[in-house]
Amino acid sequence: MAPSLMNSGGDKVSTWLAGFVPIVGILLAAAVVFTSLPRVKTDPDNPNQLDYLKVDGYRMRRAINWLTIGLAYAFLYWGRYNLNPAIIALGGESMVKDFHVIFSVGTWVYGLSFLLNGPLTDWFGGRRAILIGVIGAIAANLAIGVAIGLCADGSLSRDQLFRLMVFLYAVNMYFQSFGAVAIVKVNSAWFHVRERGVFGAVFGILIAIGIYFAYDVTSMVLKQTENAVEMAFFVPAAALTIILIALFAVAKDRPGLAGFKDFDTGDATGGKEGQKSDPPVKVFRLMLTNPVIMTVAAIEFCSGFIRQSFMQNFKLFAKSTGITESFVYEHWGMVLCVAGIIGAVVAGTISDHLFNSERGPVAAVLYAFMLVGGIVLCYMLGVPEVGWVVAAMSMLVIGVHGMLSGTFSQDIGGTKNAGIATGLIDGFVYAGSGTQAALYAVILPEGAARADFHNWWTWPAALILPAFIGLVLSYKVRHARRDLDASKKAAAAKIS
Repeated sequence: MAPSLMNSGGDKVSTWLAGFVPIVGILLAAAVVFTSLPRVKTDPDNPNQLDYLKVDGYRMRRAINWLTIGLAYAFLYWGRYNLNPAIIALGGESMVKDFHVIFSVGTWVYGLSFLLNGPLTDWFGGRRAILIGVIGAIAANLAIGVAIGLCADGSLSRDQLFRLMVFLYAVNMYFQSFGAVAIVKVNSAWFHVRERGVFGAVFGILIAIGIYFAYDVTSMVLKQTENAVEMAFFVPAAALTIILIALFAVAKDRPGLAGFKDFDTGDATGGKEGQKSDPPVKVFRLMLTNPVIMTVAAIEFCSGFIRQSFMQNFKLFAKSTGITESFVYEHWGMVLCVAGIIGAVVAGTISDHLFNSERGPVAAVLYAFMLVGGIVLCYMLGVPEVGWVVAAMSMLVIGVHGMLSGTFSQDIGGTKNAGIATGLIDGFVYAGSGTQAALYAVILPEGAARADFHNWWTWPAALILPAFIGLVLSYKVRHARRDLDASKKAAAAKIS
């Protein structure tokens, strides 16, 4: 019996280790893709604008900085989207409506939190902001895990657990909202505007890796622990604790705090690094009255709606209709990760190298494909290959999200006000996410009707309108980068 037990334990360890092989492959693929990106073009009127990249040690120090913060952001994703596989393990397709209620409340809290957390991040810096976010997310995930454990031993009823999860997930999402603002705030001081298309690719890659951890690694944890659902929250909390130590050790808000010289980043407030941000009310007023910024925010509302529709509903759809014997379903996190990396890298590269660092044309191209894909998806729900169409659509929308939330927000907010700009735009992303969750809680099939794929037509049909609106609005801001350059040059000429 002892050898049998040992073999059983060895098999579990081997299975566990084998599950991490895709992670290594994903990281290697991301590294190869990123290092193979073409060099950034300089402005013909200012050929020396990227000279800071030639300083010994700068590239390596910057890489350490954004990689640490980036992994923290990826692990925050893990501690955010672990809800989906955990809910499936708790009650499967019978909890579809409960999941959408919990997720809808959380995403609305996330979106509205930016009104406070954006200005706070500009005020006391991105490093402190992400430290606060990580600490809060650790506490919230631990609390959710404890609540699930209490329900498992009978100390809490299912109704009590549901109400508690609504509250705790909302708390988690409040602290999570510091993450996106912080990473953009910090990197706005380390990347010139002409590098930020590439940074948009990096931003998308980090999102993709976080999604992989949230879905596939969480599912692996649940499988290895025989559906001890609390572990879906305890494990990412442990990962966040490790990265928290690394953040304290190496993360810096700007080059000047890491032994290098601050430089003019070429954005809306370039050359003002280290200065306090403008008063939040003033910045919000300027942004809310700027038609370009509000157009981008509306585009990102559509992106949030579409992105979460795919991410949160595909596995629920497949589980309900029995389409689970597929590679996409079994490796949903990895498929999303690879799709996200490809979408982010392609979008970032063509933005900087084909469209002269314009973000709007890239978003328009991607939205055009999304519109077509949404229509096609309506006719493919009963086809086993439907997962690949959903994966392709996810690739497109993550590319848009990386371009606008990860890149354009830096361009318009500048180094000083990147937090507020990111908060405003990402707030609209999660307003879209909350809207889709609330909508699908009402229009998706319930009970026995969930088993028939014909009854899921409302899922893809609801995507067509936001895809069309996103396409039209993206085309309208196709010259936003050029207009920003022109306004800055005009201001400089007026001062001189």
